[in-house]
Amino acid sequence: MIDRLLDLLTGGAERASEKRADDLALSVGALLIELACMDDKLDAGERRTIEHLLARNFNLDPKSVQSLVEQAERAMKSSTQYFPFTQQICRHASAETRVQIIEMLWTVAYSNGALDPHEDGLIRQIAGLIQVSDWERGAARKRALEKLEATTETARPSPWCVVD
Repeated sequence: MIDRLLDLLTGGAERASEKRADDLALSVGALLIELACMDDKLDAGERRTIEHLLARNFNLDPKSVQSLVEQAERAMKSSTQYFPFTQQICRHASAETRVQIIEMLWTVAYSNGALDPHEDGLIRQIAGLIQVSDWERGAARKRALEKLEATTETARPSPWCVVD
């Protein structure tokens, strides 16, 4: 109790909170990288999607995102299991945030236009490990597909406009 009071007075609690946020971002980044590499390659589109998702969901500037992705790649290469990452997510993310993480995974899985069966299996496994129900996983998939479809629609020229 005295330690918590000292942390509060000296700002240690804020540093601990920032470290938890950094650990959460690293854990999410590592799982996104792992998912993107399920087909043995991390293409430029998947990497851009991962960087965009991390920047948006963790309020990171481009330099911080680059550093986070590099750290996540190293963390995934040095790890033999997902448990440390999923445990970190369970400890520090709300139920709503865990569902958003699953939606992020779906977004990366579909970013190259097709869902690999190994990607589907990994998302199913991660959802179970971070305590996201099948129903919530399915709803997150639907939202991710709708968002991807909407961005694809806005990127296409309208059939009513003339392109020179």
